[in-house]
Amino acid sequence: MASNFWTQKTWIILGGLILGILATLLTKWGNPANMGICVACFYRVITGGIGLHRAGVVQYIRPEIMGFVFGALISAFAFGEFRPKGGSSPIIRFFLGAFFMIGALVFLGCPIRALIRLAGGDLNGITALLGVIVGAAIGIIFLKGGYNLGRAGRVSKIPALIIPLIMLGLLLLIVFKPHFLFFSQKGPGAQYAPILVSLLAGMFAGFVAQKTRMCFVGSWRDIMLVRDFYLFSGIAAFFVGVLVCNYALGNFASGFYHWGFEHQPVSHNNHLWNFLGMVLAGLTATLLGGCPLRQTILASEGDTDAGVTILGLIVGAAFAHNFLLASSPKGPGEFGPAAVIIGLIFCSVVGFLMMEREK
Repeated sequence: MASNFWTQKTWIILGGLILGILATLLTKWGNPANMGICVACFYRVITGGIGLHRAGVVQYIRPEIMGFVFGALISAFAFGEFRPKGGSSPIIRFFLGAFFMIGALVFLGCPIRALIRLAGGDLNGITALLGVIVGAAIGIIFLKGGYNLGRAGRVSKIPALIIPLIMLGLLLLIVFKPHFLFFSQKGPGAQYAPILVSLLAGMFAGFVAQKTRMCFVGSWRDIMLVRDFYLFSGIAAFFVGVLVCNYALGNFASGFYHWGFEHQPVSHNNHLWNFLGMVLAGLTATLLGGCPLRQTILASEGDTDAGVTILGLIVGAAFAHNFLLASSPKGPGEFGPAAVIIGLIFCSVVGFLMMEREK
């Protein structure tokens, strides 16, 4: 009976529930409101911390990202799942990663944060989740038509370890704080949990995500494509964990959070561009084969194509802030909507061309 209960689905539900609680506690320990975990936001802030953009309110090296990589790397080696590979259309993956980040920053969050925002009372998360689902549905059209970025081949361990080594370098930077780094004095970049707490929380999350294959876009893809609810059970448990923990901590009773569309932390309520920004995020993630969390975990398993995608996320974050694409609580950036449209066109062209190639 016990062996029948502890199935793979049981583990992903338990993992999602714990990660949801952990994401809420990270906010209590210092991370920004409704941003206990946001992979896109964290990469964006790291990009500012090393000076690739100069938006003063989002500059800090988030140790959670390093933790994701280290935790997943430990898990991959421990269970014999570190498999160096690459060469599956890396340049296309780079641009898809960049456009994912642009779409996410028009909404102000990745699919993980969309769930966290919704569980924290921000009803703009509904618009975002609808966008992710629509984006995944469009991606499925390409998948059913034969879309494929090509087969990855085996590579040596040296390039496969580049992303973990970069993360080790970033961790050393945040520990020793050389003068050339940038640190926000206000805004979400100035709000963070202690370094060790963030690192350990990230390592736990990375370990769980590696073992369960958790993905916050792949879950919708699998439901629509093959009627598989395995990944969805994990993100549903994550949402429940955040919601229950918010109530348990008294976040709604104290007025820290409230239900509604307006006056939410690090949020705007332009529904059209929240929706379309996340359509772009859902579409790019589907074409890539996973959300930024999944790409980070894959890179930790030795997938150099996922590593290239991470570099695309970072460059996308730099472009989003340097060229007025990213939104703010006031609304979409000056050129953000145009960038989303360009991104949707780019993804559509890539989807059709890669379908033609397979045929």
